This record gives sequence, C-alpha cells and structure tokens, in this order.
Amino acid sequence: MKTIIGWREMVFFPDISEFPMKAKIDTGAKTSALHAFNIETFTKRKVEYVAFDILPHQRSKKNMTRVVAPLIEYRNVKSSVGTETRRPVILTNVVVAGRHFLTEVTLVNRDMMGFRLLLGREALSKRFIVDVSHSFLSYPKDIKRFKEEIE
Repeated sequence: MKTIIGWREMVFFPDISEFPMKAKIDTGAKTSALHAFNIETFTKRKVEYVAFDILPHQRSKKNMTRVVAPLIEYRNVKSSVGTETRRPVILTNVVVAGRHFLTEVTLVNRDMMGFRLLLGREALSKRFIVDVSHSFLSYPKDIKRFKEEIE
C-alpha cells in the first residue's frame, strides 16, 4: 500500500545525520540529491569512499556533520536548468513517513537552491503518492518519538 506524502516532507537519514532534513519531493528528478560540500574521495583497503560535510538544517550553519560512506559510482546528472554535472553516488538508509528503505543519493553543492535535499522518483516509486496540495503530512510533532521509531 502506498503512503500519501506532501510536496515537502521531513526525511531522516540515520546513517548520515541525527537530525531530520526538510526535503522537496521532486517527481521530476530521477535520483535524490543531497547538499554536500568539501567532497573528497579516497581508497581504503581497496574500497572507494567519499567524505563530505552536510548542514542538516535549512538556512543554518549549525550541526555541520562530516560523513564518510562507500562510493557506489559517479553519475552524470542534468539539473533542472540543463547543466550536467558528474556527482558521487552513495547508498544509504532513509526514513520517510515511517517507511524505512535503502536509496541512492547523489552528492552536490545546493547552496543556491531552496532545498538542501531533493527526494527523487527512484526513492518514491512504488512507495508513495504525492499530494501536491499539502506539506509535511508525515512529520510527527514529537521528534523524540520519530527518532525512536527508526531504531
């Protein structure tokens, strides 16, 4: 059964941050995109990794977090304005509207964009229906309960 979500939702990446992030639900984007900066790749024991910094709160420099994750691949992605960039891709756990699943996320600097996180079609497919007339349909009022639900 598909869950109804709004065009904006709070999304939790338990492997990346202890804080939920505001996301634009973007059915026009194939893959999800996370605002990341200071992106560096390295190899350890023959495995490629990507290290990057995130700021989980919109319009805030608080709670900057350094993340290290296995690098899945690089992918060429065309932005909404037609610019193509080569982005690192990671696979990570995500929680949206109480549903837990793995999804691919591209890492890109989104400083100039309105949202630090876009959740694309691949993450949404077969799981959600987007009601564009609403926002934050799934976000619980009690953040502590939200964190406990994913553990």
